[in-house]
Amino acid sequence: MPSFIRDDFLLHTAAARDLYHHFAEAEPIYDYHCHLPPRQILENHRFADLAEIWLGGDHYKWRALRADGVAERLITGNASPREKFDAWCATVPRTLRNPLYHWSHLELKRTFGIDTLIDSSTAPRIWEEANAKLATLRVHDILAANKVAVICTTDDPADSLETHEKIKKLGLATRVYPTFRPDKALAVAQPAAFNAWVEKLAGAARATISSLDDFLSALKTRHDAFHAIGGRLSDHGLEYAFAEPCTHAEAVVIFNAARSGRAATPDEHAKFASFLLLEFGRWDARRGWTKQLHLGALRSTNTRLLKQLGPDTGFDSIGDFSQAHALARYLDALDATNELPRTVIYNVNPADNYVIATMTGNFQNGTIPGKIQFGSGWWFLDQKEAMEWQISALSNNGLLSRFVGMLTDSRSFLSYTRHEYFRRVLCNLLGAEMERGELPHDRVLVGGLVRNISFANARDYFRLELDPRFLG
Repeated sequence: MPSFIRDDFLLHTAAARDLYHHFAEAEPIYDYHCHLPPRQILENHRFADLAEIWLGGDHYKWRALRADGVAERLITGNASPREKFDAWCATVPRTLRNPLYHWSHLELKRTFGIDTLIDSSTAPRIWEEANAKLATLRVHDILAANKVAVICTTDDPADSLETHEKIKKLGLATRVYPTFRPDKALAVAQPAAFNAWVEKLAGAARATISSLDDFLSALKTRHDAFHAIGGRLSDHGLEYAFAEPCTHAEAVVIFNAARSGRAATPDEHAKFASFLLLEFGRWDARRGWTKQLHLGALRSTNTRLLKQLGPDTGFDSIGDFSQAHALARYLDALDATNELPRTVIYNVNPADNYVIATMTGNFQNGTIPGKIQFGSGWWFLDQKEAMEWQISALSNNGLLSRFVGMLTDSRSFLSYTRHEYFRRVLCNLLGAEMERGELPHDRVLVGGLVRNISFANARDYFRLELDPRFLG
């Protein structure tokens, strides 16, 4: 049976269809935040089979499989790729109304031209046809087919940038940049892991770290290295912002204690994190970077399976942290000294949508359009309903016209269909309002907004160097 993915998928009015097909569909992709492995881009990786590219590292699918009662050996365990694939196909029909149902069918149709409902009966055909296509399809082909102009990967300051340096020499139309993500620098409450990471950082910076100032210098050296290779974004994955007063002397005491093996108390950790985040913000501002704050996730809640499988394996959820006061203090501390960089704030709790949407308006300064951004629906919110919530909260409290749009936030090269999904949702929302007379029935006006959100706003905001073919 053919799948339900048709030209008018998610587009319920004539205006929506016009907006999507004439103003959004053909725009390039500006993927300013993802978790794709740079080495696979460098090596122009060829995937062994559909299980590798479709299921590997995809904790969204892993969570659904577990909810369906599938054994862990068929998810992250030692089952064969075909067994894992068959388990997923058997589960897909039970994901109705989960965005995975939409995403999985979009991924198969757009990348492999496979237009059929996914279930156990169609699994053999899907496996055979997709694997035949994969034999001739490599990473660079996928990037070209999706018109991906930019990829910003997520990189630890202690990681080598050698892979990025080599990618830069390939001459790809898709430009690939590292993003500075120093989350492990804050981990003074886990001294064993912190100290091991500090030593790795020292190696990357070619420095000796025996004091807080050495530590800051090594981090700054790495920040400079990211800048030298073209990186212009930083990122922080936090439960909430940190904005506790902390002097340099207090930070020294906390750092030295952690280096000696004593775990920081919660209050000390908050102080140290606040101290570092202000430093990072100043560096970003001076370099003209954009800072990203990913707020609100409650991570690694299942300690038994964390020990067995490690982090980022599907045991995280939305947290119910208080966001407003600390976030306001953090942004204000940087703004007070004119050192607040461009900032994109993502939240994972929809209850905070209006908190974040209104917070961004407090720190716009009239010099950069949309300087402080309410980022797109993130993680558990990158689906139709929550995308609409985010778009509406932003529209009601700011300027949707300046929104930098969708990102992939994925470990899979098949996830570029999420940009199509977002664009369809956006066009359907605006098209319905045009049909109801709530927006002008002016396709040039509204279509221009759609086109800008799809690509141009991100291009102009992040200011990364692009291949000339994406500058038109």
